[in-house]
Amino acid sequence: MTDTMTSTHGVSLTDAAAAKVRSLLEQEGRDDLRLRLAVQPGGCSGLIYQLYFDERMLDGDSRRDFDGVEVVVDKMSVPYLEGASIDFEDTIQKQGFTIDNPNAGGSCACGDSFH
Repeated sequence: MTDTMTSTHGVSLTDAAAAKVRSLLEQEGRDDLRLRLAVQPGGCSGLIYQLYFDERMLDGDSRRDFDGVEVVVDKMSVPYLEGASIDFEDTIQKQGFTIDNPNAGGSCACGDSFH
């Protein structure tokens, strides 16, 4: 049986995204939150991403630490997110987190949904 605290996932967090997450956590005044990335059924292409702060560790979660920023992925989402990268863009055209996922066979126009 694998200890949930030692299993890792293949999702990476860029330095820009880690810095933004650290900044958001400082604003919240919390040090007990993790960044959770998950996929859920839905969207026009079959699966949608969920990216949010979570204080829980669920049974079967995989985690990785990026210089103090913990990224957690649930057991069901790990295969869909292997090799994915979370980045943060701050340009005139776009501000926000982006997910580059090599497992996505295609996406819809909104960019939040894939199959």
